[in-house]
Amino acid sequence: MTQRLSAIQNALTDFHVSDDQKVDEFILPDGAVMTAKADSVSSTKNFVYIDGLVVCQYHLLNRTAQLVLSAVGTQFENTASHVPSFQVIEILPSSNSPRNDISVEDMWATVYALFTLYRNQETIPVALSQKIDNSEELHSYLLRSGLGRTAHAPTAPKEEIYLHRATFWQGAGTQGYHTRGWLPPLSFPVAPFPYIQSFTRTPTVISAHPLRPPKPKPGETIFRRFCPSIGETLEFTYFDIGTGSDVSEHLNLFHRWHNQERVNKGWGERGPMEKHRAYVTEVTNDPAVLPVIMSWNGEPMGYAEITYLKENHVAPYIRGGPGDWDRGLHVLVGEEKFRGAQRTSLWHRALVHYCFLADPRTENVMGEPKAENSTMVKVELDSAMHIATIFDFPYKRSILGRVSRECFFRLDLL
Repeated sequence: MTQRLSAIQNALTDFHVSDDQKVDEFILPDGAVMTAKADSVSSTKNFVYIDGLVVCQYHLLNRTAQLVLSAVGTQFENTASHVPSFQVIEILPSSNSPRNDISVEDMWATVYALFTLYRNQETIPVALSQKIDNSEELHSYLLRSGLGRTAHAPTAPKEEIYLHRATFWQGAGTQGYHTRGWLPPLSFPVAPFPYIQSFTRTPTVISAHPLRPPKPKPGETIFRRFCPSIGETLEFTYFDIGTGSDVSEHLNLFHRWHNQERVNKGWGERGPMEKHRAYVTEVTNDPAVLPVIMSWNGEPMGYAEITYLKENHVAPYIRGGPGDWDRGLHVLVGEEKFRGAQRTSLWHRALVHYCFLADPRTENVMGEPKAENSTMVKVELDSAMHIATIFDFPYKRSILGRVSRECFFRLDLL
């Protein structure tokens, strides 16, 4: 417990730059390659390159800034030493380009680079140089999208914008602004799906709940993120069951994985191809279940079901009931070579990340692994879930792991 609290404290207070002070060959969600590094001649100048072209430069100013919130208007306003101060970063146009503007999507990529370099900072204070021709447009973009905010204190200087790590990872500045974000543009509605009541009645569920949005197309990628710690791109693809009696690649993988003893021990779905075709057909026809294939650099490695909990059979066990847009996870890794703590932590946190990105109204993500599955319980705890309760299904004893949006994005998990 002490170690976990220490790690949380470090994430909230440490000033940290990546070990080599650069982002190298970082693949953005749209496939563009980004590099951020110091100039070979002057170490005070840092450049952001996208596909080999300099899009902007930045450097650290000789001053710090501190985003004081709750102490404003109190006797502690000017003595809030517990609130970290960070060096202000000035963003300038590229000196190697005839144009002195920065596009909105390149501004977002620059913010991505900064939060990769300074990942342990909750905020990054930045100043937009007046040399940027469209500095007013970018200032408005950062504030209106929620990527950043100005100082809370009415007497504090307003030239700095405090970029927020929590809002950046929640997708601020992507949907409706450009198509470079982690959710490919065709995989989500431009605005949250409107609320209208629907109803589910099955042998295990009776529930009123919101109408769910249409499913993606079979084989459509719904999430993509490069993981620099292993240098590979993680993708979630909506399950393609194929047509007629044909056995699709996804169905063949599902069948092979579930006939492994290790997977069957957790899922209990060993059986012939037709059993698995019927299973997948049922979940693809269920508006409340999103079955996806997970892959590393395009190579399939596992399967996940992302559910809406309101119309799921776990709902009666959730104290107070699930929220209208709360999501649940069921997961398996099928390929042995993709097992291991590091990869597991990456894809599990990415699944939680996807759930919160897919709808801003989702407040909680939950899992309900077998209570005896200590490995999966630890995975959930490492994704900031807490054990909300222990309960008994008719067929297994489970723990209910739960993480809130606020907690997940406040910590340094991505």
